[in-house]
Amino acid sequence: MSFTLILKVRICGKSLEPFLHRGHPAFLTLSKSPQLPTSGRFLCTRDLNQGGRQTDREKRGQTDRQGGIKSSPIRQGQGRSWGDAVGGKGKSASLRQKPFLPTSVFAAGNAKRTTDWLKRKAAMASKEKEQQEKKKELERTRNTVKVQPPARPLPAAEWKKLRESLGNPERFDIHMLEAILHLEGDLDVAKSLLTFVALETGTLPYGVLLRYLLICVHGGHDTEVFDVYEIMRKSFPSVDTGACTLFIKSFSRTERWREAIDILQEVKKIFLPTTRNYGDIISAAVQHGDMTTAWALYNELIEKGLSPQWETWDALFKGRKKTNKEEGEAMSHAEQQEKLLGILLSMRNNQIYPKHSLASTIKTWFESLAGQNWTGSWTSITQEGVCKCCGSALESIQLTDEEYQQLKHRVMSDVIQGRDVFNKTTPQELKRFEMFVKKKPAFDVVVDGLNVANMTLDRSRMAQTLLAVVTELELQGLTILVLGRKHMLNSTRSWDRKDMNLIQQKAHCFFTDDMSEDDPFLLYATLNSGNHCRFVSRDLMRDHKACFPDEATRRLFFKWQRGHQLVVYGYVTAGTRVRFQRIPSYDTIVQTAGDSWHIPYDDTEDRSTYEVPQRWLCLTKKH
Repeated sequence: MSFTLILKVRICGKSLEPFLHRGHPAFLTLSKSPQLPTSGRFLCTRDLNQGGRQTDREKRGQTDRQGGIKSSPIRQGQGRSWGDAVGGKGKSASLRQKPFLPTSVFAAGNAKRTTDWLKRKAAMASKEKEQQEKKKELERTRNTVKVQPPARPLPAAEWKKLRESLGNPERFDIHMLEAILHLEGDLDVAKSLLTFVALETGTLPYGVLLRYLLICVHGGHDTEVFDVYEIMRKSFPSVDTGACTLFIKSFSRTERWREAIDILQEVKKIFLPTTRNYGDIISAAVQHGDMTTAWALYNELIEKGLSPQWETWDALFKGRKKTNKEEGEAMSHAEQQEKLLGILLSMRNNQIYPKHSLASTIKTWFESLAGQNWTGSWTSITQEGVCKCCGSALESIQLTDEEYQQLKHRVMSDVIQGRDVFNKTTPQELKRFEMFVKKKPAFDVVVDGLNVANMTLDRSRMAQTLLAVVTELELQGLTILVLGRKHMLNSTRSWDRKDMNLIQQKAHCFFTDDMSEDDPFLLYATLNSGNHCRFVSRDLMRDHKACFPDEATRRLFFKWQRGHQLVVYGYVTAGTRVRFQRIPSYDTIVQTAGDSWHIPYDDTEDRSTYEVPQRWLCLTKKH
């Protein structure tokens, strides 16, 4: 029976609550994903009674507190230790090189590799794999299609028999259409089902039409999408966000792409369009040579605070060769080049790393610029921050004096003295700690004692683990502050009194109340000691990073963190040397020096949000 019968029936605009959440009277919108007032006391050790070496450190600390920065940046390259960089107090060449590994905790994929390694060490890998397989099997069971669509279109009588054979289930039409979508079934089967529903009920419910629309868009049946568009326009006063997105996507890949702009304008009257809505139309405009419309929509997208998708950037960099007629009407090559370079600068300012496919498109675009002689190469960066391809030195990870003072002020105001200060400590304890720090020399390294002590599989060796790390740092000739909790001073199975006494001899120590958080104290001591000071912890400080109200400060904090955080590699075991993951010497952001560009790009699916890529695109201009 002809599908055109559908156009003649009355359509019932029933709500689609099971599929979408009603968020507007006329539109269905997708659901959005959602102190103890004790008086503090402190215990400190290692007063300034150690002679000349301590006096030298005190003088250095006074200089740092006045805003001074170490004369040379700290690098963990070959032949030079952290002790050398801080004060020339390394013990030997072998000692300088061994403690540092060639990878950073912030290197892309490191989190997954470390997690896998730790699981193997803890004999947990096989058990978790079994649990994951069970979870996957459960998901497969849940996603199993409960109804099997027929292999060919059926007349109404056969559809009725099929439904009765399944026990006349509720929402039979909905489940069958979802099965056709899931199994990528024949569109004619879906059409015959709609004809059956229309003949039997005299209506086509909104939910049925929407799922049929999904099948059409997913299968690239744009002509049928146009039919559904006309039906919905005539039968309903408005449509939901999901339908609008599907219409925009389908129209944008046809010669009727400009109608997608009209749909977008209607959408804007009710709700904020999605990044995907803009991206589909921008890609269509580029494909049809209308760069003026493409850039106008791109600018509108940015002004609304939306983040472009990779596909949108990829389309803009690919562009399209214009015809002679279009050449006179479109914007100049210089204008487009300026806008595309602006995208790269935006990636820099927002610390965005393109995927490898987009980086390849950017490489092709540079090399296609007539008369400019750009050459692109895939490369990596040495530990010293030098491009292996062109030999250029990348920007340092170290903060400038201005950046450091700005960050220090924001950390003090937003993290340490923020509104949630009473959830972290008491004002009295914080004040005592500030007085403690003022009386001490500037520290070279601040150790999160409890965090470091937990880097062992044996709970009876927590104090011994912390002692091993402190001893390693002492061998580097560093002024150390260990932050801990008061319960660590109680002689227990985990906290051996002898080991704790040795720690207090080797380092300055401050023990907070057990209910206090030690992170604010760690950040305060590290930043107060100067730009040279590092801290040792596995805590990635994501909660504190989130305290900053603006993205610029969060990026600045992350840059400082990558250049100052030492992380112990693996577990600390008896008889083995403590090793730290390498601190990078260069900043991983898009950067340019006029006749060169260096763009870090994603080449792995394992990168966590707090990690940075290790592969780069080097672009140089030949003169």
